[in-house]
Amino acid sequence: MTATASTTICVLGGTGFVGTELIARLAGRGSTRVRVLTRDPMRARHLSVLPNVELVRGNAHEAAVLRREFTGADAVINLVGILNETGFSGRGFEKAHADLAQKVVATASYARVPQLLHMSSLGASEQGPSHYLRSKGRAEQHVRSGGGSLHWSIFRPSVIFGAGDSLTRRFASLLKLSGGVLPLARANTRFAPIHVGDVASAFERVLAGDTASGQTYELCGPEVMTLRELVQRVGQYAGTPARVIPLPDAIARVQALLMDFVPGRPFSTDNYRSLSVDSVCHDNGCARLGIQPAALGSLAPDWLGAHERNARLARLRSSETRDG
Repeated sequence: MTATASTTICVLGGTGFVGTELIARLAGRGSTRVRVLTRDPMRARHLSVLPNVELVRGNAHEAAVLRREFTGADAVINLVGILNETGFSGRGFEKAHADLAQKVVATASYARVPQLLHMSSLGASEQGPSHYLRSKGRAEQHVRSGGGSLHWSIFRPSVIFGAGDSLTRRFASLLKLSGGVLPLARANTRFAPIHVGDVASAFERVLAGDTASGQTYELCGPEVMTLRELVQRVGQYAGTPARVIPLPDAIARVQALLMDFVPGRPFSTDNYRSLSVDSVCHDNGCARLGIQPAALGSLAPDWLGAHERNARLARLRSSETRDG
């Protein structure tokens, strides 16, 4: 799709980490209007200040809402995804990933939307070990079977990092609370962390219309590292040297089971099962798109180091207040 004065892009799941980065970029194009579908526009207030962005209240699972918002759109971007569900049946994953993808494809075809960009994940497979990966795999199958005149593209990133992410900041906080000691499940699982800006660039380049339809892009950063190495890197950048204790699988499964019942589920049995699959690329989607991805170490110290400096200042001020 080549951008024109009348280009309209409808985004689902645009209020999250990747969506915020991508929409900010798209909003900077004077020729592009971005329509963000959200159940609660108040949660998307950070997007409302951007030019050319319209927040539309609506439930993406309702066919009538999708038909209304897809009509007249030049492209639809589906970024919806969850890492955990309410309950344990897998139904929450199925609804958020596979069911929604099926509705999006059917409605986009009905509304004659020219282009669909779909966010998936490395390791997605209908035969995957977790509800998350299986539902992501089924979602991909719905997209690939869309047929007709719908030009689709699928993006499969490894773990995504960036300022404000839940990945590096969560580990930095855990290390701070634990004094640097962290028992870790699946410590040898491999990742190739990719910066959120590079993921957004991949979407932008496909939207520009320079690529063929029906393509799947695996997106990885330039470094492959184990989960243990990733945590150690985060500790180094945040100023909290990490002592990682790899857990035997039997103990890790018990840890995950207990975490299933912790509010917010910082870790779950389904997460544990997903970690049995490496999140590394077998095809260099970044190279195919002409993107040279940034390394974790070239950017993460900027925000993790700032986090540590702010923490030290807060401790210093607290000490001065007590001394006074």
